[in-house]
Amino acid sequence: MLSDRKNKRRVGLVGAGWVTGYHLPAWQRLGGRVELVGIADPNLDVAKTRAAAFGIADSYASAEAMFDAAALDIVDICAPREHHAALVRLAASRGIDILCQKPLAVNLAEAEALVDNLPASPRVMVHENWRFRAWYRRLKAWLDQGMAGEIRQVRLDFLSSGMLRDTEGLRPALVRQPFFARQQRLLVMEVLIHQLDSLRFLIGEMDVVAARLERSNDDIIAEDVAAITLRRRADGALVQVTGNLAVHGAPPAPRDQLRIIGTAATLELEGNRLSAAGIASRDESFDPDATYQGSYDAATAHFVDGLDSGSPFETSPRDNLETLRLVEEIYRLAAFDPAAKPR
Repeated sequence: MLSDRKNKRRVGLVGAGWVTGYHLPAWQRLGGRVELVGIADPNLDVAKTRAAAFGIADSYASAEAMFDAAALDIVDICAPREHHAALVRLAASRGIDILCQKPLAVNLAEAEALVDNLPASPRVMVHENWRFRAWYRRLKAWLDQGMAGEIRQVRLDFLSSGMLRDTEGLRPALVRQPFFARQQRLLVMEVLIHQLDSLRFLIGEMDVVAARLERSNDDIIAEDVAAITLRRRADGALVQVTGNLAVHGAPPAPRDQLRIIGTAATLELEGNRLSAAGIASRDESFDPDATYQGSYDAATAHFVDGLDSGSPFETSPRDNLETLRLVEEIYRLAAFDPAAKPR
């Protein structure tokens, strides 16, 4: 329910970690539509530091304390995924509209149980920002215009050197996001879930045909190498997804490489460059840093627009279940054993 204080929606964040450095500017760019009033994190010092950096008045040691004190209209859940389901239920019980970082839960079964029991109000959207990147929105427009013709084959690669030791003996991926080290599900659930959702957005629903997962080092528990084969339901077109975080010569923080081969043109995303070759010829470049933050901005604005208009969310909880079904099938088919010796 919208607070009448200055006609702004009052927003609180749960979690003060790395990703909030992108969430908070997105909220600030909404200007007079929202007001950031609180941030909660079990590490109160971290919450206070984030709050001070972004001019947020109050910090709390728990979501419950913030919900009791802050009279929120919106909560942005940025906590680790193992807490998502409980926090969504708690916020929903308080009547607070919810934007929840992907995924809704740690696995498909937990997410299905959550979604099946969500009330119609308040409203919930999953913060899956990857598909809101400017190059994917443009690529979707090209596909909708029929630029590719009939899609024959799709390949997406996400290759990084982040799990290789640098000159100081550190693994950059673990320096940037230390929680990677303790995840039971890593590359697919934490990273490639973005690409799978983006592919669903671009070309429609798919089914997993085969999957292989491996681990490159003993500093992590879960997989950091993946080879996945899917088929597009509409026409059986082959879709291949490769992810590898231990690739010599790749950057530590890579960007997607995507090729959509069609009967009329090949559409290709190479980092921040989008091109079309064939009957149609196009070539566009995007500012990578602006596009990265812009995806958070666009996802957050889409959420508030949906609250204002009552229109459906693109990344609704039930839509997120479709992406999680792909993730769950990949893990099932791969039968990855975290105890296996790294290759």
